[in-house]
Amino acid sequence: MAQQNTFDVVSKVDLAEVKNAVNQATKELNQRYDFKGTNSSITLDEKEHSLTLATASEFTLRSLTDVLQEKLIRRGVSLKALSYGKIEPGAKDSVRQTVTLQQGIPVEKAREIVKFIKDTKLKVQSSINGDFVRVSGKDRDTLQKVIALLKEKDFGIDMQFTNYRSQ
Repeated sequence: MAQQNTFDVVSKVDLAEVKNAVNQATKELNQRYDFKGTNSSITLDEKEHSLTLATASEFTLRSLTDVLQEKLIRRGVSLKALSYGKIEPGAKDSVRQTVTLQQGIPVEKAREIVKFIKDTKLKVQSSINGDFVRVSGKDRDTLQKVIALLKEKDFGIDMQFTNYRSQ
């Protein structure tokens, strides 16, 4: 039987790094003069894979978002993994925004990835397995080409290539 090589295209966020970034951002919020008296906060809901940003106004919300994004970038978390909800008014003229963290590849994006791989005309098979895409083929070099092509194209999501194995 011919040897089969595979790898998975996944989209996962390291929650430990996000937690560290939130802690660093919160520390900076407490120290910065421009956030004094704004009751600004960033809370992480690990079960829901989301962040809640709360502050006094939309202007300080933009500053709060900038601080959070800076810390996430430093911790190696891609900003493509963040999906911002709409800004909601809160009590006493405050505002809040929910930011969802990408965990898994949505079905539409997975279909787009599979179609892109098929359009390359390389001798590989790709299939959607839940929240990831598995790519398999006989030749390792071909799989490396597929990875390089996927890295070049922007699908609008953060992608990692894992579980590379030969059988």
